[in-house]
Amino acid sequence: MTEISHAWLNNLPKVELHLHLEGTLEPELMFELAKRNSISLAFNSVDEVKKAYQFSNLQDFLDIYYQGAEVLLHEQDFYDLTWDYLLRCKEQNVLHVEPFFDPQTHTDRGVPFKVVINGISDALADAEERLGITSKLIMCFLRHLDESSAIKTLEESSEYTDYIYGVGLDSSEKGNPPEKFANVFSQAKDMGYKLVAHAGEEGPASYIWSSLDILNIERIDHGVRAIDDPELMLRLINHQIPLTVCPLSNVKLKVFEEMASHTILEMLEQGVCVTVNSDDPAYFGGYMTENFISLYDNLKLSEDQALKLVKNSIDASFATKKRKKVLYNLLYEFAAD
Repeated sequence: MTEISHAWLNNLPKVELHLHLEGTLEPELMFELAKRNSISLAFNSVDEVKKAYQFSNLQDFLDIYYQGAEVLLHEQDFYDLTWDYLLRCKEQNVLHVEPFFDPQTHTDRGVPFKVVINGISDALADAEERLGITSKLIMCFLRHLDESSAIKTLEESSEYTDYIYGVGLDSSEKGNPPEKFANVFSQAKDMGYKLVAHAGEEGPASYIWSSLDILNIERIDHGVRAIDDPELMLRLINHQIPLTVCPLSNVKLKVFEEMASHTILEMLEQGVCVTVNSDDPAYFGGYMTENFISLYDNLKLSEDQALKLVKNSIDASFATKKRKKVLYNLLYEFAAD
C-alpha cells in the first residue's frame, strides 16, 4: 500500500469536470487585465481582493465573481485567463478538463460571443498541442436570468458547435428550479449538445430529480444534497449517474461547516459515482491538488479512495473512448509504481 503524501496527491493523474473559467481569475491577473484595459477596480491591491474573498453564501460569492469578470473584454483576455488555468493543470497533473464558461456574463456587458469563444478555444487547442491536456468545453446558462436569455445564447452558440461540446446551468440555485429551463435544454439536446446542470448544492434534493427527469441531464454538478434522499441515492448508485463534487467550494460557501463533515467519501463508499473538482479555485482556496489534500488531511482519504475518485472522473467524462483508455492506463501505471 502506497503511503499517501501531498506530493503523491499532486502527481496523481487527474481529470476535472466542474470548473468555471471565470472562477480561475486570480487577483494578480485581475489587476493585470484591469490595467491593460484601463478599468477601475473597487480594490486598491491584490491583498484587498483576497480579503474580500470571505463569503457566507453563494450570492455573496457571485456578487464579487461578476465584478471580477468585468476586466475580461478581448480575445487575449479570455486566452490569458484560460491559459493560466491550464498551466496550473499541468503543474498538478490534470490531464483532461471539461471547463464551463458563462457567455451571458460577457454578452450582457457588450462583449461579443465570438470574442469569448475564440479566446477560450484557442487556449484549449494550444493546451492539447503543447501541454498534452485534452478538453471538452461546456457553455452554461445563468439561472438567475430568464429562459429567453438562455435561448438567445443557445442560438448564438450554433455557429460554434465545433468548439462547444455541452451545455450546463449555473449561478443562483435558490428560487431558480431546473424546470425553468426545460425548453432551452430540450433545444440544446436537439442540437446534439451533452447536458449537465448544477443541482443540490444550496438547492434541495428535489432539484436533482427535476434536473434528471425534466432537463434529461447526464451528469449532476454538485449534487451533495442527494444524501438527504435515500430513494435518490439508490437511483444515482443503480444508474451510476455522476456527481461533480467540489469539496473546498462546499466548505467556503458553508454547504458544510467544515471539511471533516463533508459527505463525499461516505457517498463514494456507498457506490455513488462522485468526483473531485475545484469549481472556482481562485475564490475558494485551491485547485485540484488542494481539494485532494484537504480530503486527505480532514477525512483520511485513502489510496484506494483517491484512485477510485479519479477513475470515476474518467468514467464520467465526455472524453473519447480512445482518450479514456489512455487516461485509465496512466492511472493504472501510477497506481502500480
